[in-house]
Amino acid sequence: MAAAPKPEILAAFEAAKGFMPVREGLALYEAAAEAAQLGLPLLEVGTYCGRSTILLADAAREAGVAAITVDHHRGSEEQQPGWEYHDPTVVDPEIGLMDTLPAFRRTLHRAGLEDHVIAIVGRSPQVAATWGGPLGFVFIDGGHTDEHATGDYEGWAPHVAEGGVLAIHDVFPNPEDGGQAPYRIYLRALASGCFEEISVTDSLRILRRTAPAPGI
Repeated sequence: MAAAPKPEILAAFEAAKGFMPVREGLALYEAAAEAAQLGLPLLEVGTYCGRSTILLADAAREAGVAAITVDHHRGSEEQQPGWEYHDPTVVDPEIGLMDTLPAFRRTLHRAGLEDHVIAIVGRSPQVAATWGGPLGFVFIDGGHTDEHATGDYEGWAPHVAEGGVLAIHDVFPNPEDGGQAPYRIYLRALASGCFEEISVTDSLRILRRTAPAPGI
């Protein structure tokens, strides 16, 4: 039977600010719960206000592993003023820049998950360059330019343990549906010969590492 979040966790997910639909969230939870059985941390790139973090934190809590989330909390390119996904309620009025960190902390507090998440505030490639251990699960959901998506992939995919999971969000094969950068790193993962696709749920792709690879 597929792992599913408890009703209160799903309710907290649905109440949180963010963009991931419920169908994709349920698929993400199932993959994270399975990957957590490896006994290794679960890591997310792209926190925003913590909507998907709720699911990863609960899966990690159930398995007794750590949930780690990485974000600079200044918003991705499409969340800046004048763009489609800009939300003025998460702009710091003192400095005029986006700051989603307070909203993220409130999200975790309301869900009762503060003690189950390690939040790293920083830019993904810089954090990845200092990371030393294997991960059971990596969820790439950060910036959608080629520069940012490629940096996330090259920084974190090598840390996925054999048998672990690489999840990529906002994969749109049709350019009319969305940006192509996540799609391109998804294709790159498959072409590496180190990952096999295990599920597709709308724009969410779940891949399992099947072989070690120094040059992903």
